[in-house]
Amino acid sequence: MEKIAIFVDVQNIYYTTRQQFNQQFNYRAFWTKATANKEVVAAYAYAIDRGDAKQRGFQNALKNIGFQIKLKPYIQRKDGSAKGDWDVGITLDAIELAATVDKVILLSGDGDFDLLLHKAREAYQTKSVVYGVNALTAPSLINASDQFIAISHDLLM
Repeated sequence: MEKIAIFVDVQNIYYTTRQQFNQQFNYRAFWTKATANKEVVAAYAYAIDRGDAKQRGFQNALKNIGFQIKLKPYIQRKDGSAKGDWDVGITLDAIELAATVDKVILLSGDGDFDLLLHKAREAYQTKSVVYGVNALTAPSLINASDQFIAISHDLLM
């Protein structure tokens, strides 16, 4: 059975599906599709913690599906801008797990992750699948993946 590890850039998926489709991503439909006949070694959803009840409900729903949630605090800067991304955390976890799985599944459109996919392939011969919104996924990330799956209506709520 193929071993997989899943890494979800929650903020990226939320904003890109909202921008492109004005809908939310259906994590349960994704899970059903991505994990069929596969052994899930790890499944992480990386999010920013704003501490509200609606967000905690969403996080509990992800846990019930099978994800482990990793949270960072939301940081509001004095100039009004916000900080909170998981690029380094996702990369570190993915590189560590790439040595133990056949395939890394990444949900993000962020082109910064192209280096991660190249490294996983070069160091461990680990294949990769990227799920992202086609029009909002960096071409470098699509090209770095072994398979790109465009998020479409079958993966939306």
